[in-house]
Amino acid sequence: MIEVQKLYKRFKKLMAVEDVTFTAHDGEILGLLGANGAGKTTIMRVISAILQPTSGRVQVDGFDVTRQPDNVRGVLGVMPENWGLYGHLSPRDHLHFFGRLYAMQPARLEERIEQVVELLQMQEYANRPCEQFSKGMKQKVSLARTLLHEPRNFVLDEPTSGLDVMSARQVREIVNGLKAEGGCIILSTHILSEAERMCDRIVMMDRAHKVAEGTVAELCQQAGKSNLEEAFVSLIGHEDIEVIL
Repeated sequence: MIEVQKLYKRFKKLMAVEDVTFTAHDGEILGLLGANGAGKTTIMRVISAILQPTSGRVQVDGFDVTRQPDNVRGVLGVMPENWGLYGHLSPRDHLHFFGRLYAMQPARLEERIEQVVELLQMQEYANRPCEQFSKGMKQKVSLARTLLHEPRNFVLDEPTSGLDVMSARQVREIVNGLKAEGGCIILSTHILSEAERMCDRIVMMDRAHKVAEGTVAELCQQAGKSNLEEAFVSLIGHEDIEVIL
């Protein structure tokens, strides 16, 4: 479970996240939906113990991101929007490197690498340098790193953005499989159809604030609209947004 309570994050004069509270439960996909710059990525970086909150409390499986960041990293899988891959390394090289960072036992690491390579159907290019990979291939390497240490909590930042139809479908199937196994998943997106298709509940973000939370049906009812697109515009309160249908 991931709990965010009264979270504030300020960068000098910019308030990136202001008074945001929500809980993501085990066996659930919680979507953070909002335009670029709404505060979604900042929230996910705080949850990941990359950024420290200005104030408020964030816990992952009871571990506090400020006081117990190493514990948080051990129970959390993070898939950033920007992969940060080393071009001269292969997918297996990346996985060996991250496995050592997670202090995985050598025998288990080797076993787990083969499992995620097979799961993501990366066998053909698992030993090739990443520098010439397509976006979909790089996305799979990033997802493999996320899954490697078998966490039960996940933060996924735009996991299908820019992927072709088949690659996006495969990522969705894997994410739904994690949910079915009891995983707690926070998925950030600015694509309305993606949020509607994948998420059990949605937290709508705009200009650093949470403006609404609920299932698609609840959000539509709250806004008095028949679909998520109209509900989003109504609840946000303005139309100058960069959210994709």
